[in-house]
Amino acid sequence: MTNLTRRDFVRRGGSAAALSMAAGALPATATAAGAGPFLPTWDSLAAGYTPPQWFRDAKFGIWAHWGPQCAPEFGDWYARRMYMQGDPVYEHHVKTYGHPAQFGFMELINRWKAERWDPEELTTLYKAAGAKYLVSMACHHDNFDNFDSHHHAWNATRVGPKKDIVGGWAAAARKHGLRFGVSNHGAHAWHWYQTAYGYDAVGPRAGERYDAFRLAKADGKGTWWQGLDPQDLYTGRNIVIPDGITDVAAMEAWHQAHDGVWDESVPPHNRAFAERWLKRANDLTDRYQPDLVYFDDTGLPLGEYGLKAVAHYYNQSLSRHGKVDVVVNCKELTDLQRRAVVADIERGFNDHVVAEPWQTDTCIGDWHYSRPLYERDGYLTASQVVQRLVDVVSKNGCLLLNIPVRSDGTIDERERRVLQDLAGWMAVNGEGIFATRPWSAYGEGPTQVAAGKFNETKLQPFTAQDIRFTTKGDALYAFAMEWPVGDQLTIRTLGKRARTINRVDLLGGDALRFDQGDDGVVITLPAGRPTFTPAFRIR
Repeated sequence: MTNLTRRDFVRRGGSAAALSMAAGALPATATAAGAGPFLPTWDSLAAGYTPPQWFRDAKFGIWAHWGPQCAPEFGDWYARRMYMQGDPVYEHHVKTYGHPAQFGFMELINRWKAERWDPEELTTLYKAAGAKYLVSMACHHDNFDNFDSHHHAWNATRVGPKKDIVGGWAAAARKHGLRFGVSNHGAHAWHWYQTAYGYDAVGPRAGERYDAFRLAKADGKGTWWQGLDPQDLYTGRNIVIPDGITDVAAMEAWHQAHDGVWDESVPPHNRAFAERWLKRANDLTDRYQPDLVYFDDTGLPLGEYGLKAVAHYYNQSLSRHGKVDVVVNCKELTDLQRRAVVADIERGFNDHVVAEPWQTDTCIGDWHYSRPLYERDGYLTASQVVQRLVDVVSKNGCLLLNIPVRSDGTIDERERRVLQDLAGWMAVNGEGIFATRPWSAYGEGPTQVAAGKFNETKLQPFTAQDIRFTTKGDALYAFAMEWPVGDQLTIRTLGKRARTINRVDLLGGDALRFDQGDDGVVITLPAGRPTFTPAFRIR
């Protein structure tokens, strides 16, 4: 299937909006979402959308999940956890920077300089490693825009690096012929950030509120943040913890029950947050025209506002390209929603071939750079990344892999080694990955891969009996997750009744001897084993 043109949209159920557009009388809802046939409803988005061909072919992308929370190089969710007494991040923050009543997250933004960042050099590495698209984080739950934002002064061109991070990645990606994407996590800031308005439950500063509670715009006079309002960053007192809690465990329980809930709704008493979020989201897509937008959300964020953002994005793509040539990712979708956007499974898998393309996003370490993880050699290996990639592609998915970027804009030597190993593997075996499609069976073998998010830690090691299939043209590709012990590989799915085999080649090697029977094919392996996770071209 190809993407829908305006005429196709009418045929697929978008007739009312499309006819209004043709008559020059757009409904008010369409105008609010950007002139075009897509309206801010799930039905309208589903009626007019087909995932683009480029995404079906891409299979592998790299994500720079990078922002001011990487400044301490201490892992994930720093801007929330630094305000939670008893959390290891809080303890690290107090020891390294001082108490959060005086040294809050906004001060860390000023420490993030990205002074050694070279997007051109990094993108060269990513492309060599096989990436067909590059995604830049535009705004995390810390509510800081990594781009030249028209609607939010707390952005990377004004404070911190004083550089357009999204713009730099976009230019490098397009120079190297990669599709470019952005990730938008900001819709959760209104509840996620409320720990910054809290206080210690115990200790010498018990009951003293943290910086977000006490700071106002006027307090910035004569400082580096003069003219900025800290409440615009911390989002305001949406869910403020009450006074009087004197137990650390009780404090944590309160946060988890109130502001720690993953809430996609509009803040009950702060609709202005959602309205401003929509302006920022549209500014981001209008200015940088990304090929992909990842929303870190269950469904779309903030109710009607998320729907308006996607309708605007699709209408803009249709206006520019004559078709909707873009992708929106979000998670845990209904059947209707899966027809409107592309499903994403965070740090997880599917257990079957899915008809429409989908994506899993994962990381070789923590989402935000962690020096402790580096020091204990905790990254995924290139072999583990390839195994995940092959499993995902065999089921019609794409893998988006985060390579955590350090505070200064560099990656460490262990990350470079992973990328170099991926580059070597892709140079030999990419033929069986890129622009392929699933076969009738995704594979075989003893290792069970459960469907769902956040289940990577439950995955048992793959074995040589675990095989995955892809197809392209008249070729069937079979990947063995590990090299077999001995000189033969048996693939039981490929008996004579499944497919007649005339030739078997090891990618990067020569034609191989094989014996096909009713119960499968036995392939004689060469003495030399050029790479991990070997791929065989079968015709």
